[in-house]
Amino acid sequence: MGRSRRTLPEELLLLALDPATGTTAQPQSLDLGLAGAQLVELALAGRIAPDGDRIAVVVPRPTGDPTLDSALELLRRRGAPVRAVHWIGGPRLGLRQTYLSHLERCGMVAAVPGQMCGVLPTTRYQATDTAISREIRARLDSAIRTGVPPDPRTAALAALAHAVGLGKHLYPGNEGRSSRSRLRDLIRHDPMGGLVAHAVMDVQNGAAAQPRRGSASGGRQAASGARAAAEPARGVPMQPHRGPMARAVAH
Repeated sequence: MGRSRRTLPEELLLLALDPATGTTAQPQSLDLGLAGAQLVELALAGRIAPDGDRIAVVVPRPTGDPTLDSALELLRRRGAPVRAVHWIGGPRLGLRQTYLSHLERCGMVAAVPGQMCGVLPTTRYQATDTAISREIRARLDSAIRTGVPPDPRTAALAALAHAVGLGKHLYPGNEGRSSRSRLRDLIRHDPMGGLVAHAVMDVQNGAAAQPRRGSASGGRQAASGARAAAEPARGVPMQPHRGPMARAVAH
């Protein structure tokens, strides 16, 4: 997989970055979304495929992206298809910080040390090329505004953005209500993105331990009404600054 194309986890994280505060919106649910975005990216790369509500490795060959390949190897070691909700709900220690550090190494964000209350060291992250974030946002805006079915990558990004609660961050207030609704509706345009997004919402709703009955789509439809109205709580304060090595593993 060439590095000329940004991966879905990278795009989701850039969408979540608040340019005013240098922090990420919805930090808890964002970790789940990043794990889900890895699955979609691996599916787009032809390495995994949905099997009902489970994920099966179909081509174990590495992609060339170390973080994605680590996820692919963990899936391969399972030896059998794993339920998406179990995978996404598993331990994801430091995944968000891993991707922040990765974006920093790639030059897409810059870490800015600071202090909270004049005492606690913190780190803010500022996009170094705002054109990238604008291009990602423009794809979502276009899909929402035009109603034209988006490409699978954009549809999956929209589904994940909705699943982790970025709707209110991207389209705030009463004036953004219709855009948030259309963002949610884009979930239907990519089956893999929809499967993963619903798994992210299931984990947040505490449904990870309960197996679905019937088909994956039938289970999703039964719970879609409650999930569509649910949006996670707002973000938390920025993370403490612990130096370059610690940032790579911090949660």
